[in-house]
Parts: sequence; C-alpha cells; structure tokens
Amino acid sequence: LLMTGNPIRKELAENKITKTEGLKFFGLKHERTVLVVGGSLGAKSINGTILKNIDVFKKNNIQLIWQTGKTFAPEAARLEEDKSHIWTNSFINNMEYAYAAADMVVSRAGAMAVSELCVVGKAVIFVPYPHAAEDHQTANANALVTKKAALIIPDNQVDDKLMDTLLKLINDERLMDEMSGNIKELAAMHADELIVSEIFKDLSTNLGD
Repeated sequence: LLMTGNPIRKELAENKITKTEGLKFFGLKHERTVLVVGGSLGAKSINGTILKNIDVFKKNNIQLIWQTGKTFAPEAARLEEDKSHIWTNSFINNMEYAYAAADMVVSRAGAMAVSELCVVGKAVIFVPYPHAAEDHQTANANALVTKKAALIIPDNQVDDKLMDTLLKLINDERLMDEMSGNIKELAAMHADELIVSEIFKDLSTNLGD
C-alpha cells in the first residue's frame, strides 16, 4: 500500500503570490482576513452563521473572502454592495490568490480541501459535512486536529461556536503560526508524480509478464 496524497494544482503547490497581491486581487486592504469556503453548492450551516454575524467582522476589523456556493450567492452579493470589507462569489477560480490573502480559513473537510490546506499551510477551522459517506469528513478533520494542525466544529454546533472560535483564533497569532506549521508538515507535495510513477511501474511490470 502506497500513500500518495491527492494531486494539487501547480498554482497552489508552487504559490509565490504574496499576501499583498492576494488582497489586491480581491480589492481588499492590508488587514486581517478570513477565507470562508463552502463548496460548490454552499454549506448551509456555515453560510447561515456568517450571514447572521456579518457585522461582527466589521466591528473587529476583519475582512471576509466568502465563497458561498450557488444557492447563497445572490443574498451574499447584496451584502457586498455596501460593505467594503467583504468579497463574495459563488465560486473562486483563482484559489491561489484567496489562500495568499487569508490569515485563516473556514472550510468543509473533503479530501481535496484538506490536501490543499496542508500544502498552503493555513490555520483552519473545519466544519465537516455531516452526511458524507461513513462520515469521512469528520475523520479527515480529526486526523489533523490530533496533530494540533486544525480545529473542528461539528456541523450542528456551528451556530453556537463558529464565530467565537473564529475570533479567538484570528486574535491568537501564536496559535495560528503553530497550526500553520503543523498542517504544512502533513502536506503531500508531489502526489501527482508519485501516482504517475506507480502507474508506469505497474504497466512495465505487467508488460514484462
């Protein structure tokens, strides 16, 4: 059995974009910034809590890059119109800029999200999707939590705990740095090369037979 990890796009694996460049891309200032990622369809629990607490970001001088998913995009776009500290869209095509701009991330815990966050080395609060097969997203997140590389909030506790946890984390630079270092140590940097190498190895073995 060979553990390869998940292939990561070259733009992320070799991300040389600075925080300043990332913030400029989203039209934001050089202030503390949270990236909230809810998947392509949007995470209802995360989006609902962010919406209810949108003024908390402004009060605490925190900017928000919010990838809402399709279903929540129109409502979030209306908020963005009169709030200069928020950038929202249903999807982010240039995630390398979002990761560069962000001080911390709130995300589901699918395999690709976890792999990307390990590679970019960001402090993260995972909210696992509760209906994933065999609850694998919770297992993904807990594998990092046990190594002090992430925090986790169950989906049914998001409303009560997300904002308090988010504010505590972004105000604790030492903890963010520690989590960032720990999660980066878990990155599989060359998964694509390993996978291709193993395929060719199997092919040559079978052809030899």
